[in-house]
Amino acid sequence: MSTQKAAWFPSLHQAGEAIALVDGERSLTYTELNDAVMRVVAGLLNGEESLKEERVAFLYPASFDYAALIIGVVAAGGIAVPLSVHASAGELSHCLSVAGVRRLLLPSEMRSEALDGVCHELGVEQLAVEDLPEAEAPSALPLAGEQGALIVFTSGTTGKPKGVVHTVASVSAMVTSLIEAWGWEATDVIPLFLPLHHVHGIVNILLCALWRGATVDLYARFDAEQVCQKVADDRYSVFMAVPTIYVKLIAYLKTLDEATRDQVTEGFANMRLNVSGSAACPVPLFDEWETLTSQRFLERYGMTELGMALSNPYEGERRPGHVGQPLPGVVIKRVSESGEEIIDPATPGELAVKSRTAFREYWGNPESTAKAFADGWFLTGDIAVIDEGAYRILGRASIDIIKSGGYKLSALEIEATLLEHPDVSEVAVIGVPDDEWGEIVAAAVVLANSVSEDDLVRWSRERMSGYKVPREWIFAEALPRNALGKVTKPSLSAWFEG
Repeated sequence: MSTQKAAWFPSLHQAGEAIALVDGERSLTYTELNDAVMRVVAGLLNGEESLKEERVAFLYPASFDYAALIIGVVAAGGIAVPLSVHASAGELSHCLSVAGVRRLLLPSEMRSEALDGVCHELGVEQLAVEDLPEAEAPSALPLAGEQGALIVFTSGTTGKPKGVVHTVASVSAMVTSLIEAWGWEATDVIPLFLPLHHVHGIVNILLCALWRGATVDLYARFDAEQVCQKVADDRYSVFMAVPTIYVKLIAYLKTLDEATRDQVTEGFANMRLNVSGSAACPVPLFDEWETLTSQRFLERYGMTELGMALSNPYEGERRPGHVGQPLPGVVIKRVSESGEEIIDPATPGELAVKSRTAFREYWGNPESTAKAFADGWFLTGDIAVIDEGAYRILGRASIDIIKSGGYKLSALEIEATLLEHPDVSEVAVIGVPDDEWGEIVAAAVVLANSVSEDDLVRWSRERMSGYKVPREWIFAEALPRNALGKVTKPSLSAWFEG
């Protein structure tokens, strides 16, 4: 057992024999995790004092190795670059190239002829954790707050993914603010089945839990049956997922006999917290989950560049369709297109944020970095109003705000209304160019049961202003989504152009 302690994560040497991670039948204590981290540190440094912000990428699923890497790379003075295990060779090539990666760690089963070709072309060395040389880590591993710690790529829903650089200080601020706001305890146990190349899975679940000394159950992928068995056994105290996962859970619950379903729903009811995020939660889903489990989702708002910025309260009223108030240490204002602050709560404005959690830069992209800030305020690109003190997101200025005939329409608002139709299971709304109106409202719909376009139009006109009712409709079996369940709306534009 190593006597050296990894800097940055105090729990690694404070939580001792408490269980940090569980993977199937195997478990890892905090002491063992510290040892694994130090092996990564020593192997990466191999006699050097610091990685000096070398970007070290890794392509591991949820695993003990992943946890050791995301902490160990930073402890060694490097920048961790976690990549999606489901990404194509082209997508991986973009990320490796943008970040200037020279070493990619991955298990042998993740290697492929296509990835070998990408790495050869970019001059990237591929190796597994067990291939790291055996070496002695420096006795002191000082970390500066401004040191780069993590590159996470934007989701690519509105353009080519950019590499967002977070520092030791900003990651620490993200973690500690959520531990305070959401009441994390060392006794908490949480499942982790979300992708580990986005903030939701990395920070909100894994790093928060490990920082606090809690326990994380690792799942290679979401499996409703496995997860619900654990829920029925009262294994979990906290549950975090994206709306599409909750939809799948509800569908699975409906397949169970009454007694088994009651055990699972009681398991959810016994948890102290259920969180929904990464995409807007439709109000009907919010209500159905509460009816089934007595749990009111805690919805929040965040971005790759900020971590979490707004949250419904842990204790207090949680309003469906709203994302609450600023988290500790976060200051928010809303601004007009000309940059002037908007005071009227009902007037839509772009969210501008100052926070200790804000990113340092887009790696290798100073032009985009400069455009993202105005007088020290990060411009989110998200439009919001304030209802009785709680923020409500109307959508992305670039794609969710439709400018039609002099009106500014919220695609998210129209989607929320259409989802109230009993035969609509999924919907995405965008604006498509129109010579007369500038843009017209278009909807891509997944139906649960057959219904005609004319019937949908008549139904919609009874519930929203005529200028909000979609003028173009496409019916599909599924909507294009990324790994976190967000609809990739740029893909929809091509559907309507066709």
